[in-house]
Amino acid sequence: MELNQVFSNFTFRKAQAEEAEAIWGIIQEAIEKRKAEGSRQWQDGYPNLDVVKQDIATGYGYVSIDEEEILTGYLALIYDGEPAYDAIQDQWLTNRPYAVAHRIAVSQDRYKKGQATWMLEQAERQSLQDGYLSLKVDTNFDNEGMLRVLEKRGYVYCGDVYFRGSARKAFEKMLDQ
Repeated sequence: MELNQVFSNFTFRKAQAEEAEAIWGIIQEAIEKRKAEGSRQWQDGYPNLDVVKQDIATGYGYVSIDEEEILTGYLALIYDGEPAYDAIQDQWLTNRPYAVAHRIAVSQDRYKKGQATWMLEQAERQSLQDGYLSLKVDTNFDNEGMLRVLEKRGYVYCGDVYFRGSARKAFEKMLDQ
């Protein structure tokens, strides 16, 4: 079954300030999942509630809402670039303005298989709608779930970038193909 059918009753929209605590709860679930899986990703105090509030204030925060109007996922969709990505400037697929997806997290209490993939698809659509023909994303080398999502969505590995002293795998997808 196609993701859009599975998630036909879901909504993807900008996060609202009053949702910050609920979003933070979902991110905390993701932090605990990463830890339980032995990952080092998100085990250093980042992201945190202040980051979520800043995402929302700048218009970067997006949420998924299920058919019962309950928040089930979060991601930051950023159009201001990512300075860490400059380190592999010559390795990207394109050298044009791009969107960045960061902080993708789904509720573990209301988990629905394929949701992160669906959310990334929605971020791609939103990026295109906003005039960006490329979406870049990075993840930890040991985040197997996210690596599978990126593969499913056709992202191409472009090199390693560094955040807070740790290497992360960086990917790009051209949205105009």
